Amino acid sequence: MKKALSLSLLALTLSSPALARDTVYMVPLSEVLQMAEAKTKLDGSVKFYLAGQKTPKVLETLNSDVTNKKTNGVGKSDEEGCKWATLSALIALQQSAKKNGANAVVDIVSYYKKNEVKNAKEIECHAGSFVVGVALKGTYAKVAAK
Repeated sequence: MKKALSLSLLALTLSSPALARDTVYMVPLSEVLQMAEAKTKLDGSVKFYLAGQKTPKVLETLNSDVTNKKTNGVGKSDEEGCKWATLSALIALQQSAKKNGANAVVDIVSYYKKNEVKNAKEIECHAGSFVVGVALKGTYAKVAAK
């Protein structure tokens, strides 16, 4: 009986919303693009432009898409986890852009829990106790060469 009561109390404590963490960070896109891993995973064939950021002339807009990437936050600082999650989202956008025949993703906004946040320099990231996540929405496009 004592064991069952202890397990019940533990379960209630762990499921308590007071223990849930959802810390918002703003990650500069430029810092993510400077990561060594970004230089090997992002091949340069697709450029990324946040909403409000100056872009080359858009020749054609294609599909819009959303990517929602998470990473394990255990053993990482929130900042490091946010950069990893952002890089994962950019990799997914790059892959889809290529499939759609695009050379850019334009008007990128943060789209965490379908809440749109526009920022010309930073991406919104949410760090929880164990998981870090980034959601991005953007439009695939063909842009003129600079």
